[in-house]
Amino acid sequence: MARWEQIDTTQIPNAGGELRLLSCDGDFAIRITGQSGDLMNSRMHSSEDALATLACEPFVGLRDVRVLIGGLGMGFTLAAALEALPASAELTVAELVPGVVAWNQGPLAELAGRPLDDARVRLKTKDVARLIRRASQPFHAIMLDVDNGPEGLTHEFNDGLYSLAGLSAAFDALAADGVLAVWSAGVDARFTSRLRKVGFSVQEKWVRAHRGKGARHLIWLATKG
Repeated sequence: MARWEQIDTTQIPNAGGELRLLSCDGDFAIRITGQSGDLMNSRMHSSEDALATLACEPFVGLRDVRVLIGGLGMGFTLAAALEALPASAELTVAELVPGVVAWNQGPLAELAGRPLDDARVRLKTKDVARLIRRASQPFHAIMLDVDNGPEGLTHEFNDGLYSLAGLSAAFDALAADGVLAVWSAGVDARFTSRLRKVGFSVQEKWVRAHRGKGARHLIWLATKG
């Protein structure tokens, strides 16, 4: 039986901890040192694709669409957004961990078709919450795939992104009828309540992790207006 082999590690800024990049027969996984299971796996990215396609769907025919993606991961959400949006779109992707950016420019680059090379992409190695708070122009869509979802299971500082204050900042950073889309490994009724409390209309979408099978993940679609 083929075994996963570690090919690199990188430190997580601010929160501490370490991410590990592993490979096995052309597949890749990212894990957190000291925790069981995969944080990401290249075999299962349908829910990451869906995060982008669902968030971008209202804007596919609109010129000069501006979107913000929080969390680069393995590049699948960014690639799906690029496929959905027109040539005039501008996509900003925020990734806090420089090592994850390096992996996407190196061993992971071909997985999603080198989306960072697209001229429409603006890469920011920064906390997405800071970009939301300091937005000089409104975004049509904000997509968050940070940590395991609103519970902030991996990084406690992510709680600020999903708090009432963080969600209010996202609401203010969106254009009229803009969409905040949030990926999660599981349900969180309190998060749904917080979204509504700041003024969003909320839908919960369950999607499969891998081409119609496997684990189900939750995507919140929160619409301003």
